[in-house]
Amino acid sequence: EVQLGESGGGSVQAGGSLRLSCAASGYTYRPKNMGWFRQAPGKEREWVASINTSVNNTYYTDSAKGRFTISQDKAKNTVYLAMNSLKPEDTAMYYCAAAYSGSISRASAYGYWGQGTQVTVSS
Repeated sequence: EVQLGESGGGSVQAGGSLRLSCAASGYTYRPKNMGWFRQAPGKEREWVASINTSVNNTYYTDSAKGRFTISQDKAKNTVYLAMNSLKPEDTAMYYCAAAYSGSISRASAYGYWGQGTQVTVSS
């Protein structure tokens, strides 16, 4: 069973940067898609970015384009989310997720989730 562990969250001021990491383990076949989602208090979980691990194609929600970069290191079984120009509205718990099929942006397509890492951006 796929196990995911996020790290790298923290508190930064607006305009700052963070890099989140998601270490994956426990699988025989590499998940097709790895994604990052986030959930702010009182809000629904929303998709942020995904990567197709086979062809390295990347996908972003509009608010992440130009500021966030998703990448992978296959040798380390790790996916990253580099976040620049952070805004207070980026404050949320960030979750890493893995999927073997389905939509790259729908949370329901992802069967495996990490425990989350908190990102707090102050103005």
